[in-house]
Amino acid sequence: MEEVNVGIVGLGNVGSGTLAILAENGDQIALKLGYRLKVVAVCSRSVCSKEIPAELGDVFKTTEWREVVTHPDVQIVAELVGGTSVAKEIVNAAIENRKSVVTANKELMADCGPEIWDRAIHAGINLAMEASVCGGIPIHAVLREGISGDRVMALYGILNGTCNYMLTEMEKREVPLAGVLAEAQMLGYAEADPSADIDGFDARSKLVLLAALAFGEKITPSDIFMEGIRRISPLDFQYARQLKHTIRLICGARKTASGLILFVRPALIPTSTILAGVQGAYNAVWVKGKYGEDTFYYGWGAGARPTGVAVVSDLMRVAREIRSGSPERVSPFAHERLGENKPVSILLQKRAYYLRFRVDDRPGIIAKLAGILASKKISLEAVLQEPCDTKHDLPFVITVEETSEQSIREAVEEMSHLDFMREAPLALPMETAL
Repeated sequence: MEEVNVGIVGLGNVGSGTLAILAENGDQIALKLGYRLKVVAVCSRSVCSKEIPAELGDVFKTTEWREVVTHPDVQIVAELVGGTSVAKEIVNAAIENRKSVVTANKELMADCGPEIWDRAIHAGINLAMEASVCGGIPIHAVLREGISGDRVMALYGILNGTCNYMLTEMEKREVPLAGVLAEAQMLGYAEADPSADIDGFDARSKLVLLAALAFGEKITPSDIFMEGIRRISPLDFQYARQLKHTIRLICGARKTASGLILFVRPALIPTSTILAGVQGAYNAVWVKGKYGEDTFYYGWGAGARPTGVAVVSDLMRVAREIRSGSPERVSPFAHERLGENKPVSILLQKRAYYLRFRVDDRPGIIAKLAGILASKKISLEAVLQEPCDTKHDLPFVITVEETSEQSIREAVEEMSHLDFMREAPLALPMETAL
């Protein structure tokens, strides 16, 4: 039976991993499909220095991506360059040339994925994006098909392996963020400019896609409240441990009576929960269904081979559609069309909170803070204080009973102006509903 022909644009870590899998696992892939996936063209700015596996045979190599998307033999274009500028041009050109598209591009799909899917449908071709979120976990397939008969009520995830590595190292070794960031950069987990990871942008793009899949709504990045991990310190883990909690960068989406609430932020989670056990550069997603209850998915979030597996699996799915199906068989967003209902404000969320302070010690501080909390109708639950050598930068923690995000923000804003504060209080929600 004739092969299905593939063109790959981008030979970085993911592209190289994809080529290696197609070469090394080609026979098994052919057994599953009944025909071979044949790489006929590859593109990279440094393609001349790239080693193409000999098992792939004669492959057309170019530095010009347009030569791949217009190649007469290419049936599927794998866009693996990342970003939202050139990548968008590649995807649009592939669709215009009636080539199906496989992408690992979370930013592009978060920004304009539904519009790209509409154009793909009108062109009669397919679009697949499994590798865009949690490269080593088939979470798209789970939400799109595996549990599609359920109604998702909540989804919580650890979607950024770099942040999770740094937080778990801070917890285990009591090393400050700057130290573990430098280590993460040396190991290749973090970029030279780490803001996409530690400020939450990467995780937010991923949550956009998972929320669309889970809830059927057209989400944009600006719909999601985002806070990074820059202010988390080893001291926060010490206090969290006293409370039988740990700290993770949590991506959350849940239905409430008022509507869908979405957030990316560091939060305290009980050490008894399954997400608390996710260590290092791993990702995990916990999904609560109305009928199927709890399911949990765990694996590598990135890496050449794990993400390459997701790309190759998408190539196989699209190849089957080319051979025997319809591009409309299953939308990559799990719904025929996404709704336009906007998420509700995070300010409506109610949680218990952890408040960490650094102050110049003097009499009456607790009374002053308790008075501000009382004025916002916030009930104090506990006060924790680790031994400290200095009274000029004294840390301590107050936990409060469940209150609204709006109330806690108003209280923190008022507290920030008190003359004994060394810095604004750190407020973290306590996500006990996991």
